[in-house]
Amino acid sequence: MGHDEDFGAFVARAWPGLVRTAVLLTGDITRAEDLAQEALVRTHRRWRSVRRQDAPEAYVRVAMVNLQRSWWRRRAYREVLVDAVPDRAAPPGGFGTASDPDEVLAAALATLPPRMRATLVLRFYEDLSERQVADALGCAVGTVKSQTSRGLEQLRAALADAGHDGSGSTLGSATDDTARSTS
Repeated sequence: MGHDEDFGAFVARAWPGLVRTAVLLTGDITRAEDLAQEALVRTHRRWRSVRRQDAPEAYVRVAMVNLQRSWWRRRAYREVLVDAVPDRAAPPGGFGTASDPDEVLAAALATLPPRMRATLVLRFYEDLSERQVADALGCAVGTVKSQTSRGLEQLRAALADAGHDGSGSTLGSATDDTARSTS
């Protein structure tokens, strides 16, 4: 199998999972697809060395996190503070509807600060260890632990405010058991 065919097969297999992770990182399906695509473009440039690694999907996830962090940094300088916050429409796909617990969870995740959101997504949705999350985010393991603890607390509060306990969702079922282990 040639270089491009091998990469094409990898993309076909990994795309749905990468986009799901990107949606949780960005809170927006359009931005998520762009993020996943940009990470794959960068991965393609290094595909010969990446495919020799045990987990090329992990390489792409780290690339997505790094690209998203760069986007957050650039955006922080462009934001303008206003006296009144305008009403916002729900993201495409209707996050926040009570019909789908994962959509409720995604809406609650979108309320968290970017680094905290990335920590929770990588830790629980991608099931990475604290060390792997720290490596992906370029921080200490202790930072991952504190971000996880605070993030779970804020996530529970956001879900409670929305009238949900988080049960039955992808991340919600993992938060209770793991929160006890990070405390």
